[in-house]
Amino acid sequence: MRDSSDWKSQAATLRFPDKAFIAGKFVPAVDGQTFSSVNPATGKVLAQVAACSAEDVDLAVKSARTAFESGVWSQLPPASRKAVLLRLSQLILENRDELALLDSLNMGKPVMDAYNIDVPGSAQVFAWYAESLDKYYGQVAPTSNATLATITREPLGVVAAVVPWNYPLDMAAWKLAPALAAGNSVVLKPAEQSPFSALRLAELALQAGVPAGVLNVVPGMGESAGKALGLHQDVDCLAFTGSTQVGKYFMHYASQSNLKQVWLECGGKSPNIIFNDCNDLALAAEKAAQGIFFNQGEVCSAASRLYVQRDIYAPFMELLVEQAAKWMPGDPLDPSSPAGAIVDDRQAASIMAAIEQASKQGAHLLCGGQQLTINGSDNYIAPTIFTEVTPEMSIARDEVFGPVLAVSVFDTEEEVIRLANDSIYGLAASVWTDNLHRAHRVARMLNVGTVSVNAMDALDVCVPFGGCKQTGFGRDLSLHSLDKYTQLKTTWFQFR
Repeated sequence: MRDSSDWKSQAATLRFPDKAFIAGKFVPAVDGQTFSSVNPATGKVLAQVAACSAEDVDLAVKSARTAFESGVWSQLPPASRKAVLLRLSQLILENRDELALLDSLNMGKPVMDAYNIDVPGSAQVFAWYAESLDKYYGQVAPTSNATLATITREPLGVVAAVVPWNYPLDMAAWKLAPALAAGNSVVLKPAEQSPFSALRLAELALQAGVPAGVLNVVPGMGESAGKALGLHQDVDCLAFTGSTQVGKYFMHYASQSNLKQVWLECGGKSPNIIFNDCNDLALAAEKAAQGIFFNQGEVCSAASRLYVQRDIYAPFMELLVEQAAKWMPGDPLDPSSPAGAIVDDRQAASIMAAIEQASKQGAHLLCGGQQLTINGSDNYIAPTIFTEVTPEMSIARDEVFGPVLAVSVFDTEEEVIRLANDSIYGLAASVWTDNLHRAHRVARMLNVGTVSVNAMDALDVCVPFGGCKQTGFGRDLSLHSLDKYTQLKTTWFQFR
């Protein structure tokens, strides 16, 4: 396995894409404005990136609309789009080191996580949707013998995709692959904390054969570039992953503009339930730690609420503390680091404020709670566990988006279902039990999009990902994702 010196030597020669990508070319912002892209692991500025405004967004949308109406992509046979997207999947893998480094340096995640999980996962998503294209059939409705009614799916037109910083390449792939596969043109707005891999991906898409103008990338601030996309009169659909508050903004923008479709995957406060009939507490503890500390806890579906049945609480917590110690953060370019840096100093301060608030409200700090300094940066936080958490505490209700776990004890199945469902969010949940009846019973009662039984945050491209309540609606991944990026057309033939 390569050591940190190998990664650091590659990082030293890395090119950082710093312009917008519009109509197949890298271009500066119209007004010349830029913003600093900072490596959170060191505090050093990596590049000055084009800060797109409403004017840049308008150019990108016009480019996308022109490409869509020309039919250069939207009217290609499915087999032709399939070939291009399969080539893009291969190019992602061929540039694996570079893409992994871009995400690691941009947002602080361990480079080996990006290399082993994010980059190949993104390539798989493009390949999966490419392969689905010539296997996705329309329907014939049951009408009289004198008629034929067909039901077909058509691309929407111009899709805006606004993605977060915690999985920059992955989240871009989750939106782009089905939207492009369906024949749409796309304007992608990456998070300002992590623009690099999205810009490089657009370049690779052009190389793969995606025509100029079909995929455009507008880096910039949410309140400028993101808002401009939300308000744009010629965007047909906006797909968003991020905070619930910003998701509400996008729904408001749609109502103020052209009633564009808005698809949201927002926050989460996912429960993880450990029953006393779980026969492998060691595995459950290992996965409970992974579920909250992986990716520095910056995961929308992080298992941030842990409920342990009373009679196994003591032995389980002993195992959990041992597992938590294995997730101490380190230099993201060191392959031995299980966790890296928090994305920026603002997010680190927000996490520390949540830790302080939990202590003030009476939660017991079992371990962690410290902000650490590594490589001259303070954007590192030790794995943190609070016990004696009650439902009204903010640590039990608010999304921290960091390595902070809230632990509560329960006695009965009915009690823990009530506690687990007592949230404004409904993204994911985990249940640990070896009782088949209980597994089915509890899974059915949990108001979330995905229930993992004796597993943690189960995920695959072939199954839908998303939630309910203030987590949002619509699904990423699976064939169901294509529903967001297509519209149904009924064609009625009357025979004479």
